[in-house]
Amino acid sequence: MYAQMIDTGMKRVQGLDEMSAEERTFQERIDAGIKIEAKDWMPDGYRRTLVRQISQHAHSEIVGQLPEGNWVTRAPTLKRKAILLAKIQDEAGHGLYLYSAAETLGVTRDQVYGDLLSGKVKYSSIFNYPTTSWADIGTIGWLVDGAAIMNQIPLCRCSYGPYARAMVRVCKEESFHQRQGYDIVMALACGTIEQRRMAQDALNRWWWPALMMFGPPDGDSVHSAQSAQWKIKLLSNDELRQKFVDQTVPQAEYLGLTVPDPELKWNEDTGHYDFGAIDWQEFRDVVAGNGPCNRDRLRTRVQAWDDGAWFRDGLLAHAQKRAQAQAAAARAA
Repeated sequence: MYAQMIDTGMKRVQGLDEMSAEERTFQERIDAGIKIEAKDWMPDGYRRTLVRQISQHAHSEIVGQLPEGNWVTRAPTLKRKAILLAKIQDEAGHGLYLYSAAETLGVTRDQVYGDLLSGKVKYSSIFNYPTTSWADIGTIGWLVDGAAIMNQIPLCRCSYGPYARAMVRVCKEESFHQRQGYDIVMALACGTIEQRRMAQDALNRWWWPALMMFGPPDGDSVHSAQSAQWKIKLLSNDELRQKFVDQTVPQAEYLGLTVPDPELKWNEDTGHYDFGAIDWQEFRDVVAGNGPCNRDRLRTRVQAWDDGAWFRDGLLAHAQKRAQAQAAAARAA
């Protein structure tokens, strides 16, 4: 989900006998379940992959505020408004945790954020779809945050310590977001005929993009094997996607809503749901920047950065003035 289009720099997974002594020691630590910390030696490919994945994860949290922020002033009740504001605040916090985790790998926050603004680094494809009704806010919480939790819980056990520790708190807060979304959808599903139609329409539009969030099929995910060896990635795209379908379909049935997949059915032999083919061309188009809201989302972040320049300059000037005053006081003493 947060590793879309990431190149590990490795053409194939190496065996221990092909590694240098440092690489072998590093891999043996990972195999033993020992966390890698910021000051530990690590291969350049491992560092580069983590910087890219963590920064894309952080960008996803920040950009993910935009489709929800669009509905703060239009939430149907004061309670719903307060809950939505709390959720958006959480997402901003998640971005800050993750930018901090990326900084432990030797990059600056300005560097990774600059890569977002230039379009060099991606964010999760799901945030390039519009929110056209209040039901979309509930469905994002239910499906999108539900998929995020499915992806993030294994990250709590990933090999890089700062990332794994950041994810513990993120997962706790995402669980609140998922329940908040499901509560909205439940209220609509139990409401008027029009509200029920609104809930079903939102499910129809968000179901397939939610399945795409986990990334391309395992056979097309050429760098997943290396990320798995480094234990940056603990479950494959298809494994996560199947877990999500198995968990979410019964929730939709409880609400009395219909998953928009005529091929969906329970398979007694496998103990899982079979589901239809995903339109991977749509996924590739969105990741390439041609989704419904790609340009709007990026334009909004660039404008926010430009509009905040005066404030950043003021903070920097204040910090410099304070540092000069402290230096003068130290010399006087």
